Amino acid sequence: MTEHTKLFDLCGVENVSADQPFKTEMQGEELAVFEVDGQYYVTQNECTHGPGSLADGYVDGAEIECPFHQGRFNVLTGAPTCPPCTVPLRTWTVTVRDGRIFIDPAQHADS
Repeated sequence: MTEHTKLFDLCGVENVSADQPFKTEMQGEELAVFEVDGQYYVTQNECTHGPGSLADGYVDGAEIECPFHQGRFNVLTGAPTCPPCTVPLRTWTVTVRDGRIFIDPAQHADS
């Protein structure tokens, strides 16, 4: 990222815990914010297999289980790890500043 990149403020680090993702929104899209081993990760919130909200899913380490069909994803990479999910999640690079979690909204602008 360059100095000219405008970052989008998603939430405070206090809003996220290892066992409870945080659902937020950026420019009309719902996102899920995760904490894994003290690091923060952001993925699209909607499961790629169905209408499940990943922020409402079950967290197991670096995996999130969708509450819709119990498929799983690695939140670090977005890769599906358990059927019926086969399409990866979009992920964003996270920047933490002054206790706030930011992403670059342009990272998936063409997705």
